[in-house]
Amino acid sequence: MSLQKKLAAEAIGTAWLVLGGCGTAVFTGSAAAAALAFGLTVLTMAYAIGHVSGCHLNPAVTIGLWLARRFDPKEVGPYIGAQIVGASAGAAIIAVVVKTGHGGATLGSFAANGVGDQSPGTYKLLAGLITEVVMTFFFLFIILGATSKRAPAGFAPLAIGLGLTLVHLISIPITNTSVNPARSISQALFAGSDYLKHLWIFILAPAAGAALAGLTYKLLDDES
Repeated sequence: MSLQKKLAAEAIGTAWLVLGGCGTAVFTGSAAAAALAFGLTVLTMAYAIGHVSGCHLNPAVTIGLWLARRFDPKEVGPYIGAQIVGASAGAAIIAVVVKTGHGGATLGSFAANGVGDQSPGTYKLLAGLITEVVMTFFFLFIILGATSKRAPAGFAPLAIGLGLTLVHLISIPITNTSVNPARSISQALFAGSDYLKHLWIFILAPAAGAALAGLTYKLLDDES
């Protein structure tokens, strides 16, 4: 498969993740519905494009797979770029629907991630950092295990989708759940300065959690 096709698949898939997950949060206001929607976006796209690009949809996933020696390091940068482009396109579609749907509609928090006053439960910075590192660690751990050569064949999308749903059920009240820098960047661009100032948390913490998962899982399951 050519790199161009892989990048196109990643951009389309990440746009779907943002449309499905963040769109549900914005349009319904339901944390439980958003948690389920994020899981469903990954589940559906895993079957749609898993055979094309591997269906990362997330820079943290790409980093974790690379450190676990499951991914070509030369493709890390292009994949991350495609994911950010796709996520931003998905966020732009949500913004257009919001702004054209009702007179005087505002984007508000736009399902962006935050801590302190921008946290749904007003959780502080340290709580947000811990949550994002730990949740991303376990999400990547699930991905690495479910996609191992020794794992039961055909069930990886289910495990990964359900894992992401659980991650959101746990952490939406704390940070609105990132575990995905592309998703965080895309929403913060539209939510504005209050959320942009916290964006570094949702880039560094998921990357750190993914890196830890990649290195840890490599010690447990040293597959060729």
